[in-house]
Amino acid sequence: MQATDHKGRKHSGDGQNSRLGLRASVDSEGRIILPLELASQYGLCPGTDVSVEEGVNGLRIGVPTSHLGKVYIEPTNRCNLECRTCIRNTWDESLGEMEWETFSRILEGLRSFSPVPKVFFGGFGEPLAHPQIGKMIAQAKLAGAWVELITNGTLLTEKKSHELIEAGLDLLWVSLDGAKPESYADIRLGGALPEVIAHLAGFRDIRHFFPTQPQMGIVFVAMKRNIADLPSLLRLGSILGAKRFLVTNILPYTAEMRDEVLYSRALGDFVYGAYLELPKLDMNEDTRDPFYWALRSGNNVAFAGSRFGETNDRCPFIESGSTAISWEGNLSPCLPLLHSNMNFLEERERFSRKYVVGNLNCGDLQTLWNQADYFALRERVKAFDFSPCYICGGCDLAQKNEEDCFGNPFPTCGGCLWAQGVIRCP
Repeated sequence: MQATDHKGRKHSGDGQNSRLGLRASVDSEGRIILPLELASQYGLCPGTDVSVEEGVNGLRIGVPTSHLGKVYIEPTNRCNLECRTCIRNTWDESLGEMEWETFSRILEGLRSFSPVPKVFFGGFGEPLAHPQIGKMIAQAKLAGAWVELITNGTLLTEKKSHELIEAGLDLLWVSLDGAKPESYADIRLGGALPEVIAHLAGFRDIRHFFPTQPQMGIVFVAMKRNIADLPSLLRLGSILGAKRFLVTNILPYTAEMRDEVLYSRALGDFVYGAYLELPKLDMNEDTRDPFYWALRSGNNVAFAGSRFGETNDRCPFIESGSTAISWEGNLSPCLPLLHSNMNFLEERERFSRKYVVGNLNCGDLQTLWNQADYFALRERVKAFDFSPCYICGGCDLAQKNEEDCFGNPFPTCGGCLWAQGVIRCP
């Protein structure tokens, strides 16, 4: 595979762009020649090995295992709310915030990569609770990164909005798990929806006074108790100026929340059976029930050329070249492995032990990313030859991520719901 400087439509740093103006060509030996900018963005350097898979309507080229595309940074694991859905309901880990010395080492590491990886401020805490979050964003932007941040919105005052926009934030994600004050307060204990809406409206209005205007996205954690709010939430988000919406499922960290899941049967769907191709069609009283039963038929369904089952056994973090750094400076392969926790997989209690590659206070990002054991782990996860604990649960090994019945050592990913497309992160 080669790269060329041949002209194409310029694309944005977040990768959510139209590819209509980008063209590739094939030489006489069957090698694909990509535009130089596109090849660089995804780490497709000369001599790099990449995976190529056949899809429904074409080829899928994977991001090289060597490419670092995105760094999740957890400024703090403290939070001002006590949400029913939170991991902190069951863990026993110390709370704190990232020291500036630690963040400086991350910045140094970011600058050592070309292109500079995207930066996402978020983890298992409220990033706006860190007193230096504005400075962190500004320094990440100076390093050349596309910068995103997720917040619950309660601390997004007018002053804080000015600070984030002036720092150069590219995309603000807001967690909203309800469109009515009562449903929101039922989940986000200590939060008030009218206050959050006022903060988001202020952010929307303030950004128009700046030459660079950050985008806004909304994340909705779907549960039985709030799924009816989704249509109203989409309308509310549009009024507030949101251009992106991400709906994810809940991972129950407490026994109480097990009854809230919306994917009890979905985990086994679209995996077995024949292939069923469905077209785009109107959703109305004539099509709703037949379409629903087609989806529930047990077949591997493709909708308008996109196969639902293609989300199975794919780690969204490894596939996108991501890594995660906790407030202490611990580097982990993904957000789910950033902290140890107890959770529930169906009716089974499951312990997920954190996996630490190394600490940024003792090593640099470039060295840790290229560490042989970490590279081998990313290769193993891409192959995804793990036992399917998410639908099995027939042995005690499924109760932990220590090892599985296929002989894989810690960490095992067969019970990870992110890898099954059930739980998503921005």
